[in-house]
Amino acid sequence: MLNKITQLFPVWAVALSAIAFFQPELFSGLKTSIVPLLTIIMLAMGLTLRPQDFANVLTNAKAVSTGVVLQFTVMPLVALAIASVLGFDPDLTVGLVLVGCVAGGTSSNVMCFLAKGDVALSITMTAISTLLSVIFTPFLVELLAGKAVDIPVASMILSLVKVVLVPVLIGIVLNSLLHKQIAKVEAVLPLISMLAIITIIAIVVALNAGKLVEVGPMVAVAVVLHNSIGLGAGYLISKKLGFEEKTCRTIAFEVGLQNSGLATALAMKFFAPTAAIAGTIFSVWHNISGSLLAGFWSKRQAQPSAKLASEA
Repeated sequence: MLNKITQLFPVWAVALSAIAFFQPELFSGLKTSIVPLLTIIMLAMGLTLRPQDFANVLTNAKAVSTGVVLQFTVMPLVALAIASVLGFDPDLTVGLVLVGCVAGGTSSNVMCFLAKGDVALSITMTAISTLLSVIFTPFLVELLAGKAVDIPVASMILSLVKVVLVPVLIGIVLNSLLHKQIAKVEAVLPLISMLAIITIIAIVVALNAGKLVEVGPMVAVAVVLHNSIGLGAGYLISKKLGFEEKTCRTIAFEVGLQNSGLATALAMKFFAPTAAIAGTIFSVWHNISGSLLAGFWSKRQAQPSAKLASEA
């Protein structure tokens, strides 16, 4: 029952967004709740991890490093290129670049499972990219969008440490010390994360209700392009490097599905509300595109790559 509810995430997100759009006063007063809600999401993610999950870094070092490199190169650069081509103003540009510079989203783990990918590898890559994002995200945003807006790198790093690193580490420690107890409530964690994410989305929609009419369609086009290129590049580059099908699917989701909730929270905290529009739309869209792709792949058995088959 809980799985069915969380799998309908895009539906709930669209429904709550519609309410927030037409009745913004219901959510606009919750602006200060965005960071606490994101902290809850990161804690929930940490509670699903244990130190041994990171052992995959050693056994799948090449796949993990490939996923992380693509995560922090393809997505930021594609975001900047799309923003430039579409002629975005500084606020919209930094918003899309922020989406490109954050870590992979936890939804990639779910999509990976549905698509018959390597779930353990997906969890490891999400965890590693999340930890690295504390440093990479502020500096990449400064590098790529610093000319457009003033990027508070030091403040952003401190915020990421408090909102991402600390909650995740607390979750890992709690799961290691109290694993049996945590296991009893683990099924509820995705639901808690989903409720927190759709609430963040609704708050941002409420704060940008007027602006969405003006720039929403163009930002939606940018988001669809960004997400599609990320998924495609993650899969095709992995194929070219000779990874097996399961790994290619895993890397595709890890690259294409972003922690857009974090991008939204950072945009709201450090920039104008308009900068959060890209993250808001991405939060809804990447779950739709990820679900469609996962459904497509789930019907096709993952076969070893030609290179691996020839070596067998």
